[in-house]
Amino acid sequence: MKIERVENFSKKVFNAVLRLLPQLASDVTLPTENFFEDFLKSKNSFFFIAKHDDGEIIGILTIGIYNIPSGTKVWIEDVVIDETERGKGYGKELVLFAICYAKSIGAKKIGLTSSPIRVAANKLYQKLGFVKSETNVYKYLLK
Repeated sequence: MKIERVENFSKKVFNAVLRLLPQLASDVTLPTENFFEDFLKSKNSFFFIAKHDDGEIIGILTIGIYNIPSGTKVWIEDVVIDETERGKGYGKELVLFAICYAKSIGAKKIGLTSSPIRVAANKLYQKLGFVKSETNVYKYLLK
């Protein structure tokens, strides 16, 4: 498996995102081509794909970075390994890559969220050293 950062729009990557994101959650909002292209140009978001040697995209991961007075914060988002490829260690490899990437940019802390129904993902994060936070996460839906 190869992991690479994607900075330029391509139909192949966009179609992989459209295929993989619904595997994360059934109610996920899929991006438009324009949104995805703009997202790839963002200076605070880094998008990675995992692919086989033959070029087949089997996973995605996004790193969001922001600076606040207490330091550089990194969030891992939208981690998806294709359901046909799960259980082969690709998710672990992708998350370990993200951890190394976060260290390389000077982050001291990485956050992520995972739905409790994603049992395997939650076990993986804990196995890799992520600690379940004792904080409340709130969301406010804007209409």
